[in-house]
Amino acid sequence: GPEQDRDQRDKRVTVTLAARNQTVEKRSTRDSGRLRRLRQAVQLLALLLFLYLLLGTRQGQTNILPHDLFFRLDPLVGITAMFASHSWMPLMTLGGSVLLLTLVTGRGWCSWICPLGTILDWTLKRPLHQDNSYAHSGWRQVKYVLLLTVLLASTLGSLTLLVLDPTTLLFRTLASVVLPGLGDILTTMESWFFGIAPLRPAVEWFEVGVRGTVLTEQPFYTFNLTLLLVFAGVFALNRVSGRFWCRYLCPLGGLLGLVSSVARIRHSVDQEKCTSCQLCAKICPTGAIDAEKDFIASSSECTSCLDCLVSCPTDAISFRVQSRSGRRQSHDPQRRQLLLSLGSASIGAALLYVAPNFHLSQPLNIRPPGTSEEDLLNKCIRCGECARICPTGVIQPSYSLAEWKGLLTPTLQTRLGYCDYSCTLCGQVCPTGAIAKLTLEEKQNKVIGIAHIDKNRCVPYAQGLDCIVCEEMCPVPEKAVKLDEKTVVHPNGEVSKVLLPRVIQDLCIGCGICEYKCPVSGVAAICIYPTDLIVNE
Repeated sequence: GPEQDRDQRDKRVTVTLAARNQTVEKRSTRDSGRLRRLRQAVQLLALLLFLYLLLGTRQGQTNILPHDLFFRLDPLVGITAMFASHSWMPLMTLGGSVLLLTLVTGRGWCSWICPLGTILDWTLKRPLHQDNSYAHSGWRQVKYVLLLTVLLASTLGSLTLLVLDPTTLLFRTLASVVLPGLGDILTTMESWFFGIAPLRPAVEWFEVGVRGTVLTEQPFYTFNLTLLLVFAGVFALNRVSGRFWCRYLCPLGGLLGLVSSVARIRHSVDQEKCTSCQLCAKICPTGAIDAEKDFIASSSECTSCLDCLVSCPTDAISFRVQSRSGRRQSHDPQRRQLLLSLGSASIGAALLYVAPNFHLSQPLNIRPPGTSEEDLLNKCIRCGECARICPTGVIQPSYSLAEWKGLLTPTLQTRLGYCDYSCTLCGQVCPTGAIAKLTLEEKQNKVIGIAHIDKNRCVPYAQGLDCIVCEEMCPVPEKAVKLDEKTVVHPNGEVSKVLLPRVIQDLCIGCGICEYKCPVSGVAAICIYPTDLIVNE
């Protein structure tokens, strides 16, 4: 009858709609999976680009893109550098584009571009069975306190805490620890394999074709193990909680989180489709999804990784444009928490500014040519670019307790290397101008220190034997080290003439090659000192 026909039509319509909905859900799932694969591809490309620019920061290497691209894109680096120096830095304004993008798409930098975030995503993850829900939200205030402290300290002229920026943290560790350490390991292995005659051609090919094009001759500075320990701590915390660094400590993440709290495109949940299975909350790498608030992700903590989008079995999650009045769950600290954060940051910044230095010893920092203590304190972002580009490895981070405000700023360790007389690379690669760009003529006339001879250790003075290494190595055309002939009576009664080195202070520029080449083991017999500490010969 008519009723049966109508029932059959209704059943066919229901089956057709169900099949259509299933097809739509499958298509949506495929699209979500493609988006996540796209994010992973972008992550890989960004990391490879970061490593390419890192390895390309070397003498004689030319890159299509600027070597300091990631530092220019880092808004925290740009803002603090301009605050501290009280100057406009056009090259550092590129970070503004990242902030504008964050206003639209949210905190996507952390999961799509940030090299450190990518490495944390792929290594030492917490066990999958651990709960990853929206917990320990109070600890999230730490990154905002650190952010405010960094910003306030920069307005007072201190960039010390910029060592916590993820871009500088990663680049500095790789450039100052990992690559020099790898170079030493490869050198040892090559020396061992070169002793096996059949392997010598392969070793020579590897040295020229691989090691010579990837690594520079950077000495390993033992104090840089401190950087490695800090970096290892960041990874160890990843086992405590997924992306612990990004959740609780990263000041750049705090800056992007504040901006993304008003982002236009945000995480959204269709409450009719949501079955409260909690898969999204468990899989979220930053714990941004709160099960108690309808599984809506905090727009300040969500990094748009799309993992929740793919894991949702009912296709209830989406990322879409929402109005300001639209429903969202952003990080909204209470007034008391906000005041506590501001107070803590103010105290921390004030301590950085007014606390006295540790006067355990007088600072003996020799700085790169074209800079000053004031410029380093107000402009240096502790990135490690100058240390990476230095062809002799003389530039190393400072660990002087006498000048803790200059922590990790560049110094010259002239027993490890020397300032090449024909090199101006450190000034060319400095992204903030903390080391000025000098012409070769200007650089060769810059006095960065003065050599002083310890006559108790110098071979001609102490042993009466000829040694003219310092005079031979001095690159100054007029020779800042002169040799004076003197007759010496040896303990056995033998009389001979010895050439005694003497430093001409008016000619010495403090390049350090005499100290680097000094054949005396341990502390050199001729050392470079700051110009205001040198005594007369």
